Parts: sequence; C-alpha cells; structure tokens
Amino acid sequence: MPDTSPKRLLAPINPTRLQAMMEILSSFGGGPDGSMNRLTLSKEDGRARDWLASWFAENGFTQSVDAIGNQFGSAPLAGANAPVVMVGSHIDSQPNGGRFDGALGVVAACEAVLAVREQLAAENRLSACNFQVVNWTNEEGARFQPSLLGSSVFTGAAELDWALDRADGNGVTVRQSLHDIGYAGTDKVPVPDALIELHIEGASTLFEAEEKFGAFTRFWGAIKYRLAFLGCQAHTGPTPMAERKDALLGAAHLMVDLRAMVDDYGLELHTSVGRLEVLPNSPNIVPAEAVLFIELRSASPEILAEAERKLNTSIEAAAAKAAIGYEIRSIDRREAGSFAHGLIALAEQTARNYNEPMRHLDTVGGHDAVALSAVCPTVVLAVRSQNGVIHHPTEYTTPEDQAFGTQVLADMLYRLACEGLEAAQ
Repeated sequence: MPDTSPKRLLAPINPTRLQAMMEILSSFGGGPDGSMNRLTLSKEDGRARDWLASWFAENGFTQSVDAIGNQFGSAPLAGANAPVVMVGSHIDSQPNGGRFDGALGVVAACEAVLAVREQLAAENRLSACNFQVVNWTNEEGARFQPSLLGSSVFTGAAELDWALDRADGNGVTVRQSLHDIGYAGTDKVPVPDALIELHIEGASTLFEAEEKFGAFTRFWGAIKYRLAFLGCQAHTGPTPMAERKDALLGAAHLMVDLRAMVDDYGLELHTSVGRLEVLPNSPNIVPAEAVLFIELRSASPEILAEAERKLNTSIEAAAAKAAIGYEIRSIDRREAGSFAHGLIALAEQTARNYNEPMRHLDTVGGHDAVALSAVCPTVVLAVRSQNGVIHHPTEYTTPEDQAFGTQVLADMLYRLACEGLEAAQ
C-alpha cells in the first residue's frame, strides 16, 4: 500500500499563537456582531498599526514605514545581499465588513515567518532568504479611491503626491490622515524578489467543493468610473414633472442598463454601482447631482473594452432620457493577468505534502499582490470562506482553516529559506 500519511511539518506553526493574534487584531474596530469597521488611516487603523509595530519590536523584527504609510517588518535571517521574500496583506476593512479579509494575511505572515525562524534556529541552519512582513495602506479603497493605493505607489504605478492628495468624503486627505495617526513615514523600502499573500477566498468555490486550499492563478481586470450626472435642484412638490432635471433619474436609468449588460456575457463580466452620492440629498428636493462609483470586471481584455464602450453609450442615453448633463470625474484601470507559475507550483507541492488538493482559482477582486505582480513574482493563496461570504459581518474562516493556510505558507517560506528562490522557479 502506498504511504498516504502527511510528511512532517517543515516549519510547525503555533495555532494558539495565531488565534491570539487574530483576536487582538479583531479588537481594533470589531463589533459584537462580528463586524469590522477599520477604515484605512482611521483611529482604529492607527491603533491596529501600533499593535503590529509593538509585535515587530517584541519579536525582533525591524519596522520601516514608507511615505504612503505601508508598514514593513523585516526579519534578517540571511546576509544583507540575500533575496527578500515579502509576505503579508492589509488590515484596513470595508465599513461594516468582516474580520478576516486582509487581516488574516498579515497575522499569518507574522506567524509563518516566526515559525520559519524558530525551525531554522532549532536546526542551526542559515537562511538563503530574508523575510519581510507587510501591511499595505488602503487596499480596500473604501475611504480613499482608488483601491490598492499603497501597493500602487510602492511599485511606481501611482505617483506619491497624487496619492497623498486623495480625499475622503469629508475632504480629509491621505496626507493629513497619515500625520494624524503617526504613519507618515520616510523609509525607502526596495521592491522584494517575491511576494506571497494569504487571503480568504471570498467566494464559495472551495466551501462548496469541501476543499481547504487554493491559489489564485489569474486575476481579472477592472475599469472603475466615477461619474456625475448633473441636473438642477428644485422643489419636489410644485415643480412640474416635465420641467424637472433629475440627476438621480439618470443614475437609475444607467444602473438598470449596467445590470442588463452582463446578460450578454454569461459569467465573464461583472458590473456594479457600489456607491451613490446624491446632492443635496433631501427628501423634498429634486437631486441636482448624482455621483456613481461604477465597476466593470472581466478576465477578458476584449470583453472589458466592449463593456466600456457600451457603458459610455448607456451614459449618453441615460442623460438624454433624464434631460440632464454628466461628467466623468475619474477612470481607474487594472489589467487582467496571471500570477507567478513557480510560486503556484510551490504552493501546490506544499499542499500535496498534506494530501490536500490545491484548487486553481480566479480572483475577481483586487489584491495588493496584483499590483506587485508588475515588478516581481507574486501569488495569492486562498483558504475557504464559510458560505463564500466576504465584506459582511458574517464573514468567517474557521481556526482550523486559518491554521492550515498559515502552515502551508510557513512551509513554503521554509523551502525558500533552505533552497533559495530556486524552490519557486
């Protein structure tokens, strides 16, 4: 009979330590119903960052903070000229979001690097790589747009001053918010030689398949419009219907068209309006302005381009129906692509060590590893989300699945420590 029992853990993690860190981090902005309100650069985010900084100090990691507030903790296990493998995610959340999205990736990175360091010390073995934990600024894009802001500045895809001048709905800028919480850094952190990010799947594929683990092999592209329909403020009582220039009516026409658009593409296109700002937002006033935050997402560049052409046609038609004007205030684009084949293969080999399959997945949502993929090899590992829930207080990944994903991550880092980057070629 073939031996189907798992081989030994390469770098055993401490699941109790992992859960203790998750519980502490969840206390910053966490509500009794499981919700998380830790918007980027808020007071709650500042306290969570302070906790992470103290964890770095207590565990011998050297902290760096760059000018966009990205927070790094370095574990120099090899020489100064050795390759650097970065690992981590983000700790900012959506409003009324969940506790695991992003946060698990940062805590798992801390535990995995600690486990590797402990195992190397027990074996009196030198590492071929240095490791660096990262907490990226404003991955979510909930308070400041666009999302992936910190990682995009890090790679050079976004200009620093432009990013610092992004303002929230109250007019407070990234620059001011960084100063307010004490994370307006000045450190220069080089691009790593590789990046590994652990994340909850945020979809139901693994959960429905009753599988523990996957890796995102492709990422979808996205086009995000900030569009304003421009009408004329008037009284909702006496103003004749035929004379109204209702900006919100134009928004309603467009939102219906956006939903209908996906019917032509099956599962290959997602559209949404996740945020709508109405001015002056009074029950007795015909809206003068309606600002829509529009998203188009697809893995196909051709479908995405065609959907954008249809979007622009629909914008003009909606404005004409409502007899109003419009202006496109910003457009953000993210190209579709693939993650590093060598890191994907390393993850699959590592999961196989535990007799677990690794499902190949697409990520429709964005991750900081997507931004970093332009400058170094990256991969996003996935553990299952109960019922596929994400961005909601009921978002949940069991402690056992958290530990399994973290163990796979630690074993991957151990292989890189022992064999160098050749382990992921």
